[in-house]
Amino acid sequence: MSASSSMQGHTVPASGMDNTIESPGQRAPLVLGTGDFHTVTKQVCRVPEHTSVPMAWYIAFGVSLMLLGALGVAVNYLIFTGVGVWGLNNPVMWAFDITNFVFWVGIGHAGTLISAILFLFRQKWRTGINRFAEAMTIFAVICAGLFPGIHVGRVWFAYWLFPIPNQMEMWPQFRSPLLWDVFAVSTYFTVSLVFWYIGLIPDLATLRDRAKGTIQQFAYGLFALGWRGSARHWHRYEVAYLLLAALATPLVLSVHSVVSFDFAVSQLPGWHTTIFPPYFVAGAIFSGFAMVVTLAVPARELFGLKDLITMRHLDNMNKVILVTGCMVGYAYSMEFFIAWYSGAPYEQFAFINRAFGQYWWAYWIMVSCNVITPQLFWFKRVRTSIPAMFVLSLFVNVGMWFERYVIIVSSLANDFLPTSWDEFIPTWVDIATMLGAFGLFGVLFLLFCRYLPMIAIAEVKSVMPEANPHWEGYAKGRGHQNHGDHGGAPAGAAPAFQDPRPGQP
Repeated sequence: MSASSSMQGHTVPASGMDNTIESPGQRAPLVLGTGDFHTVTKQVCRVPEHTSVPMAWYIAFGVSLMLLGALGVAVNYLIFTGVGVWGLNNPVMWAFDITNFVFWVGIGHAGTLISAILFLFRQKWRTGINRFAEAMTIFAVICAGLFPGIHVGRVWFAYWLFPIPNQMEMWPQFRSPLLWDVFAVSTYFTVSLVFWYIGLIPDLATLRDRAKGTIQQFAYGLFALGWRGSARHWHRYEVAYLLLAALATPLVLSVHSVVSFDFAVSQLPGWHTTIFPPYFVAGAIFSGFAMVVTLAVPARELFGLKDLITMRHLDNMNKVILVTGCMVGYAYSMEFFIAWYSGAPYEQFAFINRAFGQYWWAYWIMVSCNVITPQLFWFKRVRTSIPAMFVLSLFVNVGMWFERYVIIVSSLANDFLPTSWDEFIPTWVDIATMLGAFGLFGVLFLLFCRYLPMIAIAEVKSVMPEANPHWEGYAKGRGHQNHGDHGGAPAGAAPAFQDPRPGQP
């Protein structure tokens, strides 16, 4: 039997071997190495339990902190001086602020997609990457939520974004998609946060029982909510996890559709099109998966997680990037077709101007990064090359930021009246705010990697042969599983409620 034999054959390849080989009647393992359940627990808990982390973590954290400091300086300067410190002008009233908002909301889509939709479809390859993808969602939405508050100019009136009594009919405008954004994004953030936290509970209990220090025991114990891993606890957990996944699934489609309505319901050429909702959703999944790859590649290398975040996980994510990249490219072409077919001169000019006008450089960066470079993922050698996929995922992130920039700035800068045209030039405050948002995201994500389990311990174990009671080594392996570990088999493990979960009563 080959090194990449199926789980049914109970042969697990050595760490670092290719588990992307497709063979009829066989399923390649999703967890490499020859360890048991306890080995998985040790691998994941090693980072939050140790007092030291790789030097690269400290370097990345230091850079992120500096960028976060730049964000604090830029936002405070903005508040005390006014939005005139941005490069905005009369036609271009939206620029970096809304570009960053839409970008970060899109980044947050992959986490919920991996966790909720793939869970409902019982895709087992999600188990190695869903935890930090969910965390990425939370932190990206936090970054996105920063910009609606500051782009209104007078941030002390940010409460106008909420549905306050409107007896004077001045603000808020309940028919405006800008207000719909508040409901959509806040609902998405709340559901994603609860979904992420519910999935963390069994692993927090594992860290609680393994903790040596009093502070760690108290902190992990507080958030573990008294989890003991009993059959009743697992039953409640599975029901709650399933219901939250079902609730989060439509949000993946609705949130970025609502964000696209900010543009689609206007009369501005280049914005007023019905293709925006599906186009924005596909682009959000595209950029979100690219960000997951960008984060997963260094994380698995630095923290020794190659056996759990395997090449198969990365290969599958690259396939999703390829598919959604083709959808985004189709949307780009359809925008030009619709503008030509409509016969509207303003629409035709808007798209010709995007490609050949003053922002031609941004448009072709967008097309090159979002349409051309993902096509390299048709080749398996590229999909399974760590340096290649990391560089291509960075290109996609850059391209998706420029997509939002092109849509917003080019349409506003050259609207109906040539006498009102102007060019947007970003100031240092625009750039510092954009880079500072990446710093905020980096600080939050690196703290998560340091103090919480990056991998869903309980869910990873459910895809191992040892989780199946019919496995030939199941009875023998039970005696070696429980070492303060409450992550025997998570929601979705099959066969349901027949697995006595190693180490549990």
